[in-house]
Amino acid sequence: MERTMADSGSEDIAVIGNTDLTPSESQNNVRNTMFEKGTNLLKRMEISVAEAEKRTGKNAVNMQETYTVYLIETRPVDAVQEATSPVPDSLWRRYSEFELLRNYLLVTYPYVVVPPLPEKRAEFVWHKLSADNMDPDFVERRRVGLENFLLRVASHPALSNDKIFRSFLTEEKVWKETVFETGFQAKADSRIKALNATFRVKNPDKRFAEMKHYGDELQSVISQLLRVRARAADRLYGVYKVHGNYGRVFSEWSAIEKEMGDGLQSAGHHMDAYAASIDDILEEEEHYADQLKEYLFYADALRAVCRKHELTQYELETAAQDLCSKKQQQEELATGTVRTFSLKGMTSKLFGQETPEQREAKLKMLEAQIEEGEELVKERNVESGEFVKGAWADIERFKEQKDHDLREALINYAIMQISMCKKGIQVWNNAKECFSKM
Repeated sequence: MERTMADSGSEDIAVIGNTDLTPSESQNNVRNTMFEKGTNLLKRMEISVAEAEKRTGKNAVNMQETYTVYLIETRPVDAVQEATSPVPDSLWRRYSEFELLRNYLLVTYPYVVVPPLPEKRAEFVWHKLSADNMDPDFVERRRVGLENFLLRVASHPALSNDKIFRSFLTEEKVWKETVFETGFQAKADSRIKALNATFRVKNPDKRFAEMKHYGDELQSVISQLLRVRARAADRLYGVYKVHGNYGRVFSEWSAIEKEMGDGLQSAGHHMDAYAASIDDILEEEEHYADQLKEYLFYADALRAVCRKHELTQYELETAAQDLCSKKQQQEELATGTVRTFSLKGMTSKLFGQETPEQREAKLKMLEAQIEEGEELVKERNVESGEFVKGAWADIERFKEQKDHDLREALINYAIMQISMCKKGIQVWNNAKECFSKM
């Protein structure tokens, strides 16, 4: 199912990033090609996270640590279709390297709802599920989640064309140096800056404000759903395991019965199988929970795009306000009329007016500043318009993907529950036959 989910909604927009350029040149290139048709990498390359391996080594402070690495395998689709089965290219990556890749994508493509990584530590777990991030079952679910992350990125029309992403799949040794050389960290916006923009922007775009609110509600709803599921799993586990007592009691009872003994013993075996089946059932359920968790984290990625828009709008408004202030100063200096109270105006009245030469010099300086301000406002307007255009296109792509994925996941979850109930009915029908033969 992961590949189907990753492929959905991948052809709606296309942005081509060129990471050989400087950060500013790369951003301009992205804007200029915002709606060119991209190439889905999955059409040319098969990508998988084949296995996980626990390793021990020394960290940056020379202390011993145990960590997990994941084997990424890639091979050309053409070769697979021609049945030549070439040996796949492979390399090992740590979870922290996946995090570095995603942080780079978040900064480089601020208008994209960047796919989330699977959880670093287990959340919303029921009591029998280990929260240890080194637990084999958790590592396996994370492996599946990391593969789905790569498939999501590889199917995205903008992200799949990024050279840093492609080198992540193929260059094990020098990849970290390559990503840091892009200078993406210097472009990252601080949380304080983003928070300041949220509260100070004067004309927020209603669509993005509503989408940000939707992201909050989506995260809240899915969190509640996962909590309900965890409680239900706890109770279901207990109910199934209690049924194991039937097996023990029927087995003990069969020992004292002659005519009914075989029937009771057989019914007891069915009860034991019924009690044991809950482990596989809840393990399968956990995969559906992981699909819901993906959209729990997607909600934050959606809000990140909205916050970036707020920051873009705030920068535009600040530049426009500064330009307006400079023009007002120019008018006041040229006419000698102070329209608003200022410390400079009071000082002039108290200590005398400026000489004509001083006024002329200030006017020339203001003219230069106004010209620069007009260029800046124009640039900010273009940036804001292109950001809105690209971001809204990607949000529409995301919404289509979300609707498809969640509908499919919830339908499959319902089908699984129906199947579980049918198996339970079959167990009791088998027990009924055992009782009827006594």
